[in-house]
Amino acid sequence: MIKPLADRVLVEPKEAETKTASGLFIPDSAKEKPQQGVVAAAGPGKKDEPMELAVGDVVVYGKYAGTEIEFEGKKYLILKQSEILAKF
Repeated sequence: MIKPLADRVLVEPKEAETKTASGLFIPDSAKEKPQQGVVAAAGPGKKDEPMELAVGDVVVYGKYAGTEIEFEGKKYLILKQSEILAKF
């Protein structure tokens, strides 16, 4: 498994919506990039900034935040803790 360093967090993005509330299917070309995900791993934090997130937290992040990577067939994002906007 990937182990993030310092204040970095590994997030598994949630799947993009495939259907609207009214039941219409959204084509792949019109799907929006997801902005929510689940923390898969978290670094230890920095000396002056402790890690506030834990594995399993559901988080919201900016649309263009982080670096996308693929590991063992799954897509992940590596984000700095400061790029995370909220957690549930």
